[in-house]
Amino acid sequence: MKLRVKGFGLLLLLVLLALCSTIDVCDARRGKHWRPRSSPSSSLLKKKGKAKKGSSHRQHGGNRRSPPPAPPGVGKGHQTPYQPSPNVPVSPSPSPSPKPSPAKGNGHTSPQPPSPSCGKGRQPPPQPPPVASASPGAGFNVVDFGAKGDGISDDTKAFQAAWAAACKLGASTVLVPSELEFLVGPISFSGPYCKPNILFQLEGTILAPTNAKAWGSGLLQWLEFTKLSGLSIQGSGTINGRGQQWWTYSDPNDDEDDDTQYNQELERMPRVKPTALRFYGSSNVVVAGITIVNSSQCHLKFDNCQGVLVHDLTISSPENSLNTDGIHLQNSKDVSIHHTNLACGDDCISIQTGCSNIYIHNVNCGPGHGISIGGLGRDNTKACVSNVTVRDVNMFRTMTGVRIKTWQGGIGLVQDIRFSNIQVSEVQTPIMIDQFYCDKRTCTNQTSAVAVSGVQYENIRGTFTIKPLHFACSDSSPCSGITLTGVQLKPVQIAHYHLNNPFCWQAFGELFTPTIPPIACLQIGKPAGNNLQTYHDIC
Repeated sequence: MKLRVKGFGLLLLLVLLALCSTIDVCDARRGKHWRPRSSPSSSLLKKKGKAKKGSSHRQHGGNRRSPPPAPPGVGKGHQTPYQPSPNVPVSPSPSPSPKPSPAKGNGHTSPQPPSPSCGKGRQPPPQPPPVASASPGAGFNVVDFGAKGDGISDDTKAFQAAWAAACKLGASTVLVPSELEFLVGPISFSGPYCKPNILFQLEGTILAPTNAKAWGSGLLQWLEFTKLSGLSIQGSGTINGRGQQWWTYSDPNDDEDDDTQYNQELERMPRVKPTALRFYGSSNVVVAGITIVNSSQCHLKFDNCQGVLVHDLTISSPENSLNTDGIHLQNSKDVSIHHTNLACGDDCISIQTGCSNIYIHNVNCGPGHGISIGGLGRDNTKACVSNVTVRDVNMFRTMTGVRIKTWQGGIGLVQDIRFSNIQVSEVQTPIMIDQFYCDKRTCTNQTSAVAVSGVQYENIRGTFTIKPLHFACSDSSPCSGITLTGVQLKPVQIAHYHLNNPFCWQAFGELFTPTIPPIACLQIGKPAGNNLQTYHDIC
């Protein structure tokens, strides 16, 4: 009888063991759902499926465009260059490091900026909206569309055809290959029907025409990109405006023009001079790594754009080339410009009306006219600029350093401006506010003016050749909220230059530290009876 009981117990144990092979008893004890075990073959299939998904994700991610730069203080502000689609046979070299400032020769490292003492309503430096990520798209080489690249044949139609093909697909690449020179006439790469996120990979050289027929009676731009989203222009190539044909002319807005200076050959060129590269009505634009030289007028212009990132750019034209601004901003917001070398015949960077949230840092400027806000309010117009930060900039032999210039008779407001860690070398006038700006022989005296309020100058140091500081403000609208911290400017005697003391007129604010030289002309406090309206009230 005992043997039978033992046998029955053994049989019951075998049954329990069989059940454990199909049901996870331990999981059930932990409160998990009872479920049959997966067969080995189904587990392997699931693992393979996950592996495929992961590898696909990595492949797409490797070709995505780089994110915008980290916020100030995080890293160096560099953006990793975008790697083109595998369909495009090009391996662009990494973006060049900025050249050392001529002022220092061996590469000056700017001092760390002080903690920002932001004014009322001041916003932190802007970061452009992220450029949309895109899966690898098709590549369109302009040579495949008939471009010769010999610098003589007109390749305009080939560029138009390559752009049209990329425009239809989006997230695609137009390639201008290296070691070739492409003669391209005035052209507009336009939307709004283009798909977003097109990459214009510039590795070769684009040349502007030098014959008058190509320009007709005169055009305002040569290469234009309009109403696009997520456009990137990058590479190690060059845009050459060949502006020498225009530079012999005097400024058409200058009363001192002397038509007898023109020789017969140059007289064939139209008086209207084109900007080399212009963006209009576009968003999330990136310009990186390329070089723009010898534009007949402005080299790079952004008009009515939002979300702009410019970095590792080189712009160059002779010191005596008239009106050749480096970068011109107008009616544009959320703009970041950094690690860029600018040498030209006018403002290195010009910030015009309608601009806000502008962040400029780690820029070398010179020769040129410095970094300017304005001129604003010309012809009695309204002009508004706010929230501009310029820091960690080297300037060498420029006409001015950091400048705000407004015309008499205008209305509007310039507010919340910060100039920090500006190193100047042999700059004529490093610090300037001029509410009586006039680029003609004479200008009519007028009462109203674009107001200037809340301007911070921090650590402006180096040498000057004419005057350390010039604040010429309006009687009806005095400059207010000017603060000076760590200003140390020493004179350098240059032949034919007469040194002057600091000049102030109707300028009010505070000196947070002693200055070199002493700036006794700044009136401490606020102007009497000056009820300055807010930016939103005026603009």
